[in-house]
Amino acid sequence: MVLYNITAIIEKPINDEWLKWINEEFIPRAMSSGSFTSNRLLRVLESPNEGITYCLQFVSDNADNYRHFKESFEPDIIKDLTSQFANRFVSFNSLMEFVD
Repeated sequence: MVLYNITAIIEKPINDEWLKWINEEFIPRAMSSGSFTSNRLLRVLESPNEGITYCLQFVSDNADNYRHFKESFEPDIIKDLTSQFANRFVSFNSLMEFVD
């Protein structure tokens, strides 16, 4: 199993709008891809960054399902996210494998 983590640092003034978009658009679209078995959204409580930091995590049975999402679904979702919140957030991704 693998965990796809997206860490996003957003400007405080867009927090409510960003959370709404993530919960109503990003997560449902990612989950409807069939690539993931579960997801969670976490807020980082002790972050050295300005703004608010979130981790959006998706669990997949295997790396092939993750790659399918990255190639076939994520580009359109990210395009819409960037259009909605241009220059108001930064993000980076990590792919992790469960050890046990």
